[in-house]
Amino acid sequence: MRIDVLTLFPEFIAQAAGVGVVGRAVERGLVAVKAWNPREYAAGNYRRVDERPFGGGPGMVMLPEPLEACLAAARADGATGPLIYLSPQGARFTQARARALATTPGFLLLCGRYEGVDERFIEAHVDEELSIGDYVLSGGELAAAVVVDAVGRLLDGALNDAASAAQDSFEDGLLDCPHYTRSERLGTAGVPEVLLSGDHARIARWRRQQALGRTWRRRPDLLARLALSAEDRRLLEEFIARQASRADAP
Repeated sequence: MRIDVLTLFPEFIAQAAGVGVVGRAVERGLVAVKAWNPREYAAGNYRRVDERPFGGGPGMVMLPEPLEACLAAARADGATGPLIYLSPQGARFTQARARALATTPGFLLLCGRYEGVDERFIEAHVDEELSIGDYVLSGGELAAAVVVDAVGRLLDGALNDAASAAQDSFEDGLLDCPHYTRSERLGTAGVPEVLLSGDHARIARWRRQQALGRTWRRRPDLLARLALSAEDRRLLEEFIARQASRADAP
């Protein structure tokens, strides 16, 4: 996979793509992350990439010309796939979207700055807008790092244990279950008995119930979107009943 990022801060993208799971994926040749700086394609001595907007108002807006030249250079270098603009106006970035992007040969990310990007560039070149949350950042670089990490860790061979990704929160629409380490200091104190039983069927059932229950308590909006099986409904009802009995206990 190849991911190209249009950004005024290419060093940030390089650092984000050089550590952790994504850094390992880069080292293994699973993904290439390349940053492109629009300022290098701006005209004039000052290489300006922003200008005041029509209609007045505070702030500056990124000019279309440097972005167009930068995008053309990336495409000429072999960048493929859709151009995704990281924007508060975009659709919510989800685990499902990350998994879909992980199946593609590559894509490009556009990092805005200032008050945003000239709308004419967006209309002419942007294929999709994505948002990582309902808040505003100083620029799209942090959001780009989120997308690169979320997609990169899903590539075959990026994780040492492929099952890790399959058990992540949101993979099946639920939050993850609790986990307990083999701590030398704490030992088995506070660890649910079922996890010490060695009964893999019971452990799987407990983990599924905890995932259902945790989602019910913390993100009921996620649970409302799912079509639960009869077994899942029974597990969730048991969890809710248990919580209610604990609340009623003196």
